[in-house]
Amino acid sequence: MRLFAAVLPPDGVIRELGAVVDALHKLPGADGLRWTGRPGWHFTLAFYGEVDEGLLPELSARLERAARRTGPFPLAVRGGGQFGHGRALWAGAEGDLATLRLLAERAEAAARKAGVPMGEHRRYKPHLTVARSREASDARAYVEALDTFVSRTWTVRELVLVRSNLPVSGVPGEQPRYEAVGRWPLGGAG
Repeated sequence: MRLFAAVLPPDGVIRELGAVVDALHKLPGADGLRWTGRPGWHFTLAFYGEVDEGLLPELSARLERAARRTGPFPLAVRGGGQFGHGRALWAGAEGDLATLRLLAERAEAAARKAGVPMGEHRRYKPHLTVARSREASDARAYVEALDTFVSRTWTVRELVLVRSNLPVSGVPGEQPRYEAVGRWPLGGAG
């Protein structure tokens, strides 16, 4: 199964960001981007890729420990940027980014210790992908439009293990389906 650890913004924050992203759809060239669906908006902490189901119990136990060792923290969606010469457009984060990075490091370490092959470690860059492009594109207008956006601040209270079900129909624009397969409260709070 294809898995990743994530922080999920609450519905109100998704609606706020959605209003801004809807406006981006009206900018020139927007029809050439593949816009991600609101149900899939998340901050990936660690991407695991294909994980053998036999590793799931150990991975879950280690993620539960990582969550328990990390206290709740404030976060907001803020601004935006691009990766890969405009191939990915994203919204950023503000708040307790040090704790967000720590949680990401713990989620990656949990997978390594559970036997999930993780590849090369990269410094964590918090982002929520809102659009992708197959080709390099000039995303400056989109980044500028996101620049002044700041959502309400919420308290992150859980670490979520998400299963990514990739589209199989071949229908253009079909979105991956995401399913939470594990949730653990931060700081051990219920």
